[in-house]
Amino acid sequence: MQLVGNWSYPTAMRFGAGRIAELGEVCAAAGIAKPLLVTDRGLANLPVTQGALDLMEKAGLGRAMFSDVDPNPNEKNVAAGLTVYREGGHDGVIAFGGGSGLDLGKVLAFMVGQSRPLWDFEDIGDWWTRADPEAIHPVIAVPTTAGTGSEVGRASVITNSETEAKKIIFHPKMLPVTVICDPELTVSMPAAITAGTGMDAFAHCLEAYCSPHYHPMSQGIALEGMGLVKESLPIAYEDGGNLDARAHMMSAAAMGATAFQKGLGAIHALSHPIGAMHHTHHGTTNAVVMQPVLRFNEAAVRDRLDAAAAYLGIDGGYEGFYAFVGDLNALLGIPANLTDLGVVSPDIDRLIAGALADPSTGGNPVEMTEANTRALLEACF
Repeated sequence: MQLVGNWSYPTAMRFGAGRIAELGEVCAAAGIAKPLLVTDRGLANLPVTQGALDLMEKAGLGRAMFSDVDPNPNEKNVAAGLTVYREGGHDGVIAFGGGSGLDLGKVLAFMVGQSRPLWDFEDIGDWWTRADPEAIHPVIAVPTTAGTGSEVGRASVITNSETEAKKIIFHPKMLPVTVICDPELTVSMPAAITAGTGMDAFAHCLEAYCSPHYHPMSQGIALEGMGLVKESLPIAYEDGGNLDARAHMMSAAAMGATAFQKGLGAIHALSHPIGAMHHTHHGTTNAVVMQPVLRFNEAAVRDRLDAAAAYLGIDGGYEGFYAFVGDLNALLGIPANLTDLGVVSPDIDRLIAGALADPSTGGNPVEMTEANTRALLEACF
């Protein structure tokens, strides 16, 4: 495979098949002598994770691991991880896995030296300035899925288990110092996870592209990211061993998370409370609500998606783009609506309140109100 590169935007990235072998070297460059590998329960005993622990041990870094991480990580996971981190005398994190492991690992490195509680650092105004930046430990990020892009993000999504609300914890220094993107780590992903995480990457790119905020760099990255998903996600879904397709999807995931510095929108504003209250897979939820949100935003995004469709080789402008999303969802086995996804007996009023409180609403091209958000949610069932 010829898809290899060394990138420095948005952070240092070592991209290419087999580059997990550089884990020890990367930790040394970051000044990490005793890392804690943080991953989720499902990955803990798999060969890819054990292989990473072997590399750590070979480099003289030990093989400490914390994997008590829920699919939607919460403050209880944070507290348990901090106990392990502090008692082990660790000096850095290897965040390993999908969005849950990456997000939890980043928060542990962020919180270990802070004196204030976790929720004091929610992404509201300048709350991030409350943190002591000198007390933040370094993070090496190693994604094993291709969707969230958390490996290049400056924030983590943590669920408040008491209120069932997803909160974004933000600080510029939460950005990993180095990312190892090795597509070989993703080949064992089940098809359904490939589909859901891939559509998460597409949602990030789509919402960033449609956001009304000004950020031409993110605009271009988002458009190209959509193109990579369009061409490579069906291949990765059908043939998980295709390294080129897997590599392009890892690129698209990082591009989506880089692009959404420009903003997200109603897709994420809906999926965050739905996931927190009904424990649905985040990327799959994004895919389910994507077409209804496209209709919701149609008047504001039609011209922009006409241009995107032309660039992406999709006939029919906005309508063609809308149909493409539906066809892609069907190809990937995405449930047709939230009911089919397993969201039953929902408290619509709570979901509306959660959506309107979510910071993603600020990037939606159409202002979200209680009335139109209710109609949008009803269209998703």
